[in-house]
Amino acid sequence: MRFSQDFAPPGQAGRRPGRGRAGARRPLGALTAALALALVLTGCGGNTDTKAPAAAAGTTADRIEPLATTPKPRLPVTVKSADGAEVTVASTDRIVPLTGGLSEIVFTLGLGKQVVARDITATFQQAAKLPVVTRAHDVSAESVLSLKPTLVLAESTTGPAEAIDQIRDAGIPLVVVAPAKQLSDVGRRIDTVAEALGVPDSGTELKSRTESRIDAAQKSVPAPADGRKKPRVAFLYLRGSASVYLLGGRESGASSLLEAAGAVDAGKASGLKKDFTAITSEALAKAAPDAILVMSKGLESVGGVDGLVKIPGVAETPAGMDRRIVSIDDGVLLNYGPRTDRVLSELIARLYPEDGAEK
Repeated sequence: MRFSQDFAPPGQAGRRPGRGRAGARRPLGALTAALALALVLTGCGGNTDTKAPAAAAGTTADRIEPLATTPKPRLPVTVKSADGAEVTVASTDRIVPLTGGLSEIVFTLGLGKQVVARDITATFQQAAKLPVVTRAHDVSAESVLSLKPTLVLAESTTGPAEAIDQIRDAGIPLVVVAPAKQLSDVGRRIDTVAEALGVPDSGTELKSRTESRIDAAQKSVPAPADGRKKPRVAFLYLRGSASVYLLGGRESGASSLLEAAGAVDAGKASGLKKDFTAITSEALAKAAPDAILVMSKGLESVGGVDGLVKIPGVAETPAGMDRRIVSIDDGVLLNYGPRTDRVLSELIARLYPEDGAEK
């Protein structure tokens, strides 16, 4: 049994009860019983023509923007992996990043030509033709090893742990990077990956570029006027064909992004302290969101906006009554990486009309 990419909530992808990734023990958090059904299903149901508006062009194109300078790795380097191991990297000729977020950083640093495989969550165009080395999000150690990598990058949520051990036992340098949970993690992750690749100067350049763009995006949030309150936004995780409908709380990963956009995380503000809880009419009424944030595949899986408002409790919220739904591509929404400024800009554009007043 395993979570597929299509059904695992953010921060839970690839986890199984009682077992963490990269050899660590981790609890499942606030996952509901509804996710038990998701374990035995694959694929998403439902179709919709709902698409992001013109303001989303940067993310819907799903391309990354590499640095203009060509990096020159200084190797070998010895780095400390997030799981405590000391790893010496002697070559970056054949890189295998095992999450979409890590792939995004490697490509943006300018080392995309050395990447020889991808995880199913690496959806941007430059990685599209690379072989996939995951099965329903779990890593296939055999597929990774067959590509003769000189460096594997993983996260502490990557797994199964047996696959991570098998890759390391084969003598392949494998560096585990702590996952991203909020905006403040962006620079740290870029630095960590750049150090492992032997290109710290490129890391500094990319971190500076990314953080300055995020700062610029934040400055575009309209100043409060005429006593207008901050919009309350609920992050919903949806997988319709598995009947998985979850409301994000404080640990969902979306709070930092919503707050940077000048909004209130409605789930967090309503007292939800964990990551996700099952959607109920009562929980939504307490959250009282003015807008709802969803991943695009999740929206498709419930039949678009028309299907979303049929979920019990949604239609009764201010967001449901106004049909005020913000959908952003799954492959970039919570990556907290080099494209987060685009996500933030899109979110701000969707929450505030051009005149600076809410819809």
